[in-house]
Amino acid sequence: MKERYLFSTSLLWIGLAFIYIPMIIMVFYSFNASRLVTVWGGFSLHWYAGLLDNTQLMNAVKRSLQIAFYTATAAVALGTLAAFVMTRIRRFRGRTLFSGMVTAPLVMPEVITGLSLLLLFVAMAQLIGWPEQRGMLTIWIAHTTFSTAYVAVVVSSRLRELDQSVEEAAMDLGAPPWKTFLLITVPMIAPSILAGWLLAFTLSLDDLVLASFVSGPGATTLPMEVFSSVRLGVKPEINAVASLILLVVSVFTLLVWLVVRSAEKRNRPQPGE
Repeated sequence: MKERYLFSTSLLWIGLAFIYIPMIIMVFYSFNASRLVTVWGGFSLHWYAGLLDNTQLMNAVKRSLQIAFYTATAAVALGTLAAFVMTRIRRFRGRTLFSGMVTAPLVMPEVITGLSLLLLFVAMAQLIGWPEQRGMLTIWIAHTTFSTAYVAVVVSSRLRELDQSVEEAAMDLGAPPWKTFLLITVPMIAPSILAGWLLAFTLSLDDLVLASFVSGPGATTLPMEVFSSVRLGVKPEINAVASLILLVVSVFTLLVWLVVRSAEKRNRPQPGE
């Protein structure tokens, strides 16, 4: 038993090291004074200061953050409603088809999804003249399409665990369904909604394939900019901007974790209650 525990623990630490050591190396070389990424030339903040002059890269960062924020917000709204329908409405015509369509992006290759959306946007532009050109709007629609599925899965798993007696009691006391959903259900599933928002934000910020299909001139996202730059060799500016994003995401995730933890402590029944 002890040997099995040691083996599992060793595999866990090896897996964590495989994930995080490259990130640590990337952050370390972001302070490299040398233009050669793999050659250490001394400690310097030159590349962080140079980001302010790299307007193309900073515009890509700003554009990606905007798209990720809008995508996460829309995906949470649509995914939460879809999860509520799948878990609370047991029987309706087309329920199996609806559930399959909601969760289909989870198993659909992004290349197929991106090509399908590209053909859709081209056909719509020819038929109704919208969208006139592909850009941030089409990327937002594409990202929302596949992020909604992840939010729906996360929220539906939480909805299935809830005790519906509280919701039923609220409706028995005269609360309409929409008020019960907003004042009773939503606060109880708030941690899963927040988790879904963070997941959708990360997926949108990280996406390269879909954005490559549905983007247009002047709508380059950060992954696209990094990918096009890396093909010619990794630049120190890439390490610097990636380190800053890693720092911001880590701090934001820590703050969210602290908020969720404090909320769970407040909702946890105290001894003697």
